[in-house]
Amino acid sequence: MPEGDTLFRAARTLHQALAGRTVLRFESVFPHLARIDTDTPIRGRAIEGVGARGKHLLIRFSGDLVLRTHLRMHGSWHLYRPGERWRRPFRDMRIVIGTDAFEAVAFNVPEAEFVDAEGLPRAAALENLGPDPLAADFDADEAVRRIQRRHDTPIADALLDQGAMAGIGNIFKSETLFAARISPFTLVRDLTREQVVKVVKTGAALLRADRPAAFRVYGRAGRPCPRCGTPISRQTQGPHARSTYWCEGCQPGVT
Repeated sequence: MPEGDTLFRAARTLHQALAGRTVLRFESVFPHLARIDTDTPIRGRAIEGVGARGKHLLIRFSGDLVLRTHLRMHGSWHLYRPGERWRRPFRDMRIVIGTDAFEAVAFNVPEAEFVDAEGLPRAAALENLGPDPLAADFDADEAVRRIQRRHDTPIADALLDQGAMAGIGNIFKSETLFAARISPFTLVRDLTREQVVKVVKTGAALLRADRPAAFRVYGRAGRPCPRCGTPISRQTQGPHARSTYWCEGCQPGVT
C-alpha cells in the first residue's frame, strides 16, 4: 500500500499537470461516479487542484466537487499525453480525467467517491483521520495525544492506525521505530511521553524527507543492522499480520 509520502508526491505531480485546466473527458467504470457525471457533468469543470490527506488523494473541481480516491494495495494514478499509449491494460482502468494537455488515469483503484467540498472534512473516510505530517497545519501534539490513548496497543500497530497519525504505512512504521530505538512490540502504555514524542517527530521527519535508495531495516531480514551488526529480525504483527522489521540489539523488548 502506498504510504503518505508517495501519495503526497503523486498529488503534487497531478496538481502540476492538471490544475487550472478544463476537463474535456471523464470516464469511470464505477456506476456511482458515472451517475454523478450524468447528473452534473464533470466535463467542462475546471480542475482547481490536487492534494493528499493521509493516504487519500483529492482532486478538486469547480462547482465545489471533490473526487476522493484511496489506492489500497494495487491502485495507482498515471499521467499521459493525449493519445499516448497506456502502460497498463484497459481492463485495469477505473477512472479517466482528460484535459487538452494531459490524461490522468486511475488503474485498479478500489475506492472512489465524489464528495461535496463543504462536507469533505466530515466525509466518513476522512473525518476520523489523525494529523497528517505532510500537511501545513500538522499538529504533532495532537498526534502524540492520539497515540497515547491507545494504551494496550503495541506501538507499531498504533503507528499504522490512521486515526492516530495519518500517512504512516508498514515501511515507515519499521523505519521510524528503528530510528527511535524503540521495540515495535512495546505497548503504548509502557512508553514515556518523551518516547512517544520522539516517535511522532521521527515518523514525521522520515515522511517529509526524500525516500532513501535503501531502507535501514525494512526488507532486510537476516542482514546485519547498519548500527550494531545484529541480524535484522522479521515477524508478522497486528490484526492484518503485517511484516515488522527491527533490530533486537538496538530495539530490545519482549516479542
